[in-house]
Amino acid sequence: MIRLDKFLCETLAITRSQATRILKEGRVEVEGETKKSGALKIAEDANVVFDEQSLALRGPRYYMMNKPEGFVCSHDDPYNPTVFVLFEEVGADRMHIAGRLDADTTGLVLLTDDGQWSHRVTSPKHKCDKTYYVWLADPISQETEAAFAEGVMLNGEKTPTLPATLEQVSETECRLTISEGRYHQVKRMFAAMGNKVVGLHRERIGHLELDDDLEPGEFRSLTEEEVQAFYKKA
Repeated sequence: MIRLDKFLCETLAITRSQATRILKEGRVEVEGETKKSGALKIAEDANVVFDEQSLALRGPRYYMMNKPEGFVCSHDDPYNPTVFVLFEEVGADRMHIAGRLDADTTGLVLLTDDGQWSHRVTSPKHKCDKTYYVWLADPISQETEAAFAEGVMLNGEKTPTLPATLEQVSETECRLTISEGRYHQVKRMFAAMGNKVVGLHRERIGHLELDDDLEPGEFRSLTEEEVQAFYKKA
């Protein structure tokens, strides 16, 4: 269910005060009856007509964003700004993040209002690989790559991580590809090896790489091909 004034704001791209005005003017019908209260709750697929024009909420939406440092992946946070203050789209409050990042982590996040699709992206059973560029406080030990490929036991966990792939770039930098999404997983994996992550940037989720043209805070819609690729087996 959705408030009628909110429905009008999203379908007509107008403000709440504009929606209130056109409702008071008797220009909106719901299921054939004129309605003037913006607080009225209606079904999202209700038959709504404005000035003889049939209205419908837009279908599922899919975006990628280059998340900057210092922003959290939620709608409300008492201490940090959220990525949604950067997401200047109608109906942003109906979107959610498919695969969150910590406030101090940058890079690829996916935003959608399609719950089934986001489950496909984030569910461990689908083993959707994620690649991170990692900066470390100390040189990477020789045993780290082998340990990650085998699976490491994280503090407080009952089972080791699934095998992960480490590609060393320099003494203190690497790319790490994991297929899980445990809490602070990358940081905890390196902590288990006696090292500390000092910088973390997500480059890829599944087949989808962060668009090089997106500056921090910028976003773009996904193509239909990019969306549907998450339903295909790797």
